[in-house]
Amino acid sequence: MIFEPEFYCACTKTVELDGEAPAQLEGTGLWIGVLSRGACALGADGPTGRSGDILLGGAPLALVPQNDCHLLAARLTGYCPDAYRLRLGAPRWADGAACPGAAELLAQLQSGGGPQLAYALLCAVAKADESARPLPPLVAEALAAIRQNYMALYGVEELSEQLGVTKCHLVRTFKQALGVTPGKYLTQVRLDAVKELLLTDEYNLEMIAGLTGFSGANYLCRVFKREVGLSPAAWRAAAAPPPAVPKLPPRSAEMFV
Repeated sequence: MIFEPEFYCACTKTVELDGEAPAQLEGTGLWIGVLSRGACALGADGPTGRSGDILLGGAPLALVPQNDCHLLAARLTGYCPDAYRLRLGAPRWADGAACPGAAELLAQLQSGGGPQLAYALLCAVAKADESARPLPPLVAEALAAIRQNYMALYGVEELSEQLGVTKCHLVRTFKQALGVTPGKYLTQVRLDAVKELLLTDEYNLEMIAGLTGFSGANYLCRVFKREVGLSPAAWRAAAAPPPAVPKLPPRSAEMFV
């Protein structure tokens, strides 16, 4: 098969949360879910979604039901979900009215739908993040600072100094809004940038480490393996597009004997 749609978008797992038991969404890629009943928070102190809301974000996602709730979620992997997650930033709840067809597409994926349905779901929620609830000003400033300067940012201490607040206040406010610490988010942004560079053959690991804020190739490899589950080399080999197939000559140029 010359064209492999799974490379661009595929559903690798679905999870159904039904009741009041907490759940953890893991793995690489983008999680998309529909909360059809009740209320559920992202982490113990994170933002809370209500019935009808759309869950968007990358793992790890800690789901903490606030009451009896039902959520169906799918993990999408491939180049397109990774690109969307990179632009999305922090996990969030969005207004489900922005993508009314998401629930039906998720149900079909749960039943074994293929890459076409996975891509259709990604398209359905393409603008859902625009309807996300506003973040606290400090968190919004921190997100913008991390995205703009992740390659040169020393750490959370430097970030808190730039924003004029204490490290404890920044960590507490950030985690309450997003369910993840600013240090964890900074690492994820850097790893997303690493993946983008790994998709090309222009840079070796030492150069990629320098371009993405890691102190060296060895440290990059340790963090990448811990967070992604694969070494950078293994991830690059798995994500590399198939080799181009040479074009056949037009039939008019064929010779018959």
